Amino acid sequence: MRKPVVLAKPFSLEDEKDSEHTTSSLIQRILSLFKNVRPGSDLTNFQLPPQLNLPRSQLQCYGEMVYSFNGQDLLGECGRRDQPIERLKSMVTWNISTLRPLIFGMAPYNPVVGETHHVSNGHVNVLVEQISHHPPVSALHATHDKENIDVMFCQYFTPKFRGGYVDVEVKGKRVVKLLNQRETYEMNHPKLVMTFLPATGAHWAGKVVIKCLETGLEAELQLLSDSFLSRFTGNNKRSIKGKIFESSSGKRLYDIFGQWDRTVTAKNLKTGELEVIYKASENIDKLKTPIVKNLQEVSESESAMVWSEVSNGIMRKEWEKARQGKREVEEKQRESLRQREVSGQSWIPKHFSVVRAGKDWDCVPLQPTVPRAPIIVPL
Repeated sequence: MRKPVVLAKPFSLEDEKDSEHTTSSLIQRILSLFKNVRPGSDLTNFQLPPQLNLPRSQLQCYGEMVYSFNGQDLLGECGRRDQPIERLKSMVTWNISTLRPLIFGMAPYNPVVGETHHVSNGHVNVLVEQISHHPPVSALHATHDKENIDVMFCQYFTPKFRGGYVDVEVKGKRVVKLLNQRETYEMNHPKLVMTFLPATGAHWAGKVVIKCLETGLEAELQLLSDSFLSRFTGNNKRSIKGKIFESSSGKRLYDIFGQWDRTVTAKNLKTGELEVIYKASENIDKLKTPIVKNLQEVSESESAMVWSEVSNGIMRKEWEKARQGKREVEEKQRESLRQREVSGQSWIPKHFSVVRAGKDWDCVPLQPTVPRAPIIVPL
């Protein structure tokens, strides 16, 4: 008997108000988990109880960055611009839109190897696969079938406990190809920081670089961490600052500034003109829960099916049911690993060709485009 498909609502701006109040009992529970963990320890294989899990897999979180949007199709907009500088500016806007609010103390499930997530929204089709469990490496392929755009992520994260906080560095490559314009944009991902002391919080931080070799244009964005002072003054603005410039000469063309959860503005340094390039309220607010359009076509490796009993238990606060479901998923993965070890077989991803060089991973999709998914974001 096939499991049901359980899909949780994407976390968006309007949900933040419900998560702003962090209870002292939650803080104590989190700190108790780390009491025997030494600063600098790798938390990749750290096990969380269901009470601290979001009802979704990490694969779904990656997928939501691309397919979960409200209003304008910002990815498609990158391919509709006529001038190279306008396309890079649109790429900056789309990149900012992939940043989503975070919930302190909560984390998604660690995907099992072979797990997939396949969702479509309009012209955007997204397929994510967990290609390795130790270390946890995820590959994402998305295509825009109208504007002929190809998106490829191959990334893995390394969470480290630092005493008063945990930082999660996301490594690996992100590439967006505008095939009609024959342009390739390479970019990285900011790190996630969860602070316990002196104040609790979860935020994005660090530098993001977006570069196009064909046009010689580049953007740098700096995500500024929430400061201790800002939490007491209420001035928690999630600031973003940056620039667009010519790679060869360093000539600065635009300044970028604002708050990624509010508005972001670009200033043309030649004309002085100001342009609001991003409004979070128009793109990541009131996000819709995906729905199953064709149940028979949903793969049994689909995240929303693999973790359905766990997600059901979490959403209903039936914690024993969630714990049992989690144990079953993890035991099934361990049994599959034992069988492969006995037979001398290694895991081969279904949708990607994978090359590993030391700690670096490179993934190439086996198909040129992502097909329409049986799970869709409703209009």
